[in-house]
Amino acid sequence: MRWQSGRRSGNVEDRRGMGGAGRVVGGGIGLIVVAAIVMLMGGDPSSLIGMLGGGGDSLAAPARERTAEGDAQADFTSAVLASTEDVWTQVLPRYGENYVEPRLVLFDDAVESACGINSAAVGPFYCPSDSTVYLDLAFFRQLEVELGAPGDFAQAYVIAHEIGHHVQNLLGTARQVHDQEQRLDEDGRNALSVRMELQADFYAGVWAHHAARELLEQGDLEEGLRAASRIGDDVLQKRARGRVSPDSFTHGTAEQRARWFRKGFDTGDPAQGDTFATREL
Repeated sequence: MRWQSGRRSGNVEDRRGMGGAGRVVGGGIGLIVVAAIVMLMGGDPSSLIGMLGGGGDSLAAPARERTAEGDAQADFTSAVLASTEDVWTQVLPRYGENYVEPRLVLFDDAVESACGINSAAVGPFYCPSDSTVYLDLAFFRQLEVELGAPGDFAQAYVIAHEIGHHVQNLLGTARQVHDQEQRLDEDGRNALSVRMELQADFYAGVWAHHAARELLEQGDLEEGLRAASRIGDDVLQKRARGRVSPDSFTHGTAEQRARWFRKGFDTGDPAQGDTFATREL
């Protein structure tokens, strides 16, 4: 990616080095399960908070030492966020909605948000209640080493996916989905969550389409597609449990995630990403 010369966002709040707020330890959650949760991105993390907190002790984590690598990643994150601001500020008004820029909070281990105190184990997440993306930069190394999705554009896809949830919030999709969830059983809520996450993947592709001329280099798109496929529910469940349970999917399969991201990239048109209206995902 050609990100070094781009502008930096003024909406990044860096809480690194402050120590984790209420890091959860213990609780009887197996390491494999925690690893699987780490790999999941996006959506409302509230369903995971109880799992992470159940039976455990809430402890303040020691401050993580700042490193030059971490500071470089923070700079990269700010540049990518600025690109999403530029793209969506131009694109969204064409569809009747002005773009209100979100915040992005960098943290270590755990963080307090309007969605509660969240462990980094939930992965990067967007909190609609405060219009903020939360990111522990350690996730980028997990994306590369544990998931086999290296590259700066793979990391940019992660950020753009979370910004996709912000776009859903601005368009009222998040509220509509929340209201529908109240009337559904668990299987219904899971199915709705899949459509929500695939649309966020699509919106990440829309951003990439419009940012391609300024940012993308040869091989970047493939990095994004690889990252999307490596975090499919089927891949993560197979890795964590040795089997796949489609009824429990909340984000979509590897094929679905990569395909919707690619569709967003190919069309560049937010109107083409209505995952809630299509019968075939």
